[in-house]
Amino acid sequence: MLIKSPDDILPSEITSPALYSRRRDFIKTGIGLGASLILPGTAAFAAPKPTVPFSTAKKSPYSTTDESLTDHQDVTRYNNYYEFGTNKADPARYADALQTRPWTVSIEGLVKQPKTLGIDDILKVAPLEERIYRMRCVEGWSMVIPWVGLPLSSLLKQVEPLGGAKYVEFITAVQPENMPGVRRRVLDWPYTEGLRLDEAMHPLTIMAVGLYGEALLNQNGAPLRLVVPWKYGFKNGKSIVKIRFTDKEPRTSWMKAGPFEYGFYSNVNPEVDHPRWSQARERRIGEFTKRKTLMFNGYGDQVAQLYTGMNLKINF
Repeated sequence: MLIKSPDDILPSEITSPALYSRRRDFIKTGIGLGASLILPGTAAFAAPKPTVPFSTAKKSPYSTTDESLTDHQDVTRYNNYYEFGTNKADPARYADALQTRPWTVSIEGLVKQPKTLGIDDILKVAPLEERIYRMRCVEGWSMVIPWVGLPLSSLLKQVEPLGGAKYVEFITAVQPENMPGVRRRVLDWPYTEGLRLDEAMHPLTIMAVGLYGEALLNQNGAPLRLVVPWKYGFKNGKSIVKIRFTDKEPRTSWMKAGPFEYGFYSNVNPEVDHPRWSQARERRIGEFTKRKTLMFNGYGDQVAQLYTGMNLKINF
């Protein structure tokens, strides 16, 4: 069966920020009789009110602080979340149906103390921090987002990983009744991602529970999502329900879908092109002039040592 996935979509087919903004303004102002009928599901753009305020989260020394934040509306209405559809606007339209309470995350595999934690328990594992990170999508666009979260390492240490654990696998939620995208075999559900253990334990890697001082909206991966700022966006699994330690490299969803286009590491690397477009430049959402893509998304000083001696064109 022929499946159209992001690796089949050329950058020229990606909705431009200007066009997207005009459409958003059209929806917002209600110009035109029956606008809600023209765009089905428009009512879902009235995002659910966040349930938990995180405005008191402390500022993190790991933040990127010298760049302007991406507009809140773009961050919450221009998303990749294929469980709700492949269009950038689909998550904001349909994700309000996602059930995020109650929510538990099982942490298992090569660990001494496997646990199942509720989201409220996870919030108590470590003090929440605001982390302002650059985020780069493999499709060629980028954002600067003020996440609220906790170091992933603090969560993983709760289960005491065994010596044989070398990788961490992340498995996300599947709610067929609430996620229209999973009814199509765009990917092999559930969405699965993975990190090497030292990547997972790196202080830049966080579990995000909020953004802009508020709880994550469903379209952004509520109630809990992975954020690894030096990797392409698809590595950052949303709505996580299971974390598993293993001694073998996990076979991730995009590796299964396009093994010659999506590698396990997926580090932001302007020197390794996607087979059908360059990764050397990117377009920051809200800007019109492309900028140079930074190696490791600008986090090389912190993470380059993780890959010493590795050929990053082979290990892409």
